Amino acid sequence: MLDIAALKFTELKFELIGHVAVLTLDNAPVNALSRTMGDELTAALDYVSEIDEVRAVVLTGEGKIFCAGADLKGRASVIKGPGDLPAHSRRTRECFHAIRECTKPVIIAINGPALGAGLAIAASGDIIMTSEKGTLALPEIDVGLLGGGSHAARLFPHSTLRQMMFTGYRVPAAEMYRLGVAIKVTTHEELIPEAVALATTIASKSPLSIRLAKQTLNAIEDMSLRDGYRYEQDMTAAIAKTDDAKEAQRAFLEKRPAVFTGK
Repeated sequence: MLDIAALKFTELKFELIGHVAVLTLDNAPVNALSRTMGDELTAALDYVSEIDEVRAVVLTGEGKIFCAGADLKGRASVIKGPGDLPAHSRRTRECFHAIRECTKPVIIAINGPALGAGLAIAASGDIIMTSEKGTLALPEIDVGLLGGGSHAARLFPHSTLRQMMFTGYRVPAAEMYRLGVAIKVTTHEELIPEAVALATTIASKSPLSIRLAKQTLNAIEDMSLRDGYRYEQDMTAAIAKTDDAKEAQRAFLEKRPAVFTGK
């Protein structure tokens, strides 16, 4: 059984609800992406990728802000000399990749502003849900920096993306939903229960099929139609040979809930 107490985090909260891991960014006052938070989030996602107890993840922020972006105040303590900036940039990239490459689906529950690096965290997830207070923005233009455009391009159309990059425009929750960036807008109080409910539904499916489905979607994202569909066909053939697939077929015919083992 998962020993949550063994996961000693200082800027990240970890809670297990059934088969759902709820990860909460917790770096007061604005949940800025510090080196510690990035390292802890990467470690947590790598960990849950390899344990059977977790089948889906909800990632949110503590308080009223999801993540206000990179920790500019702590930058000086991290970047002190030659080689420090490339190392810092690499760690930041790997934090985002850890979300995308987590073997379990990651639902992003945006509880407030997700700015800069916060937007990149959100865009690296699988499904976005937002409270009515959620916003997405790239405010780097106002602090002499750039960043997050490639992640935002996964979510927003051409003109909206450039408006965000050139002006710092904050996309509100209603527009996120209209553009299909978020699947649902909830009240602040309903956000986590709604996200956990969706994650629980995902967790009820075959763990092996879900893992291969996410792997497939990541792999085909930049493929041609021919190559992408061929890859999907190969994964379908692989899934069909599993015990879970056979159990799903039996359960369907017997009109009962399937009992999956992840094999």
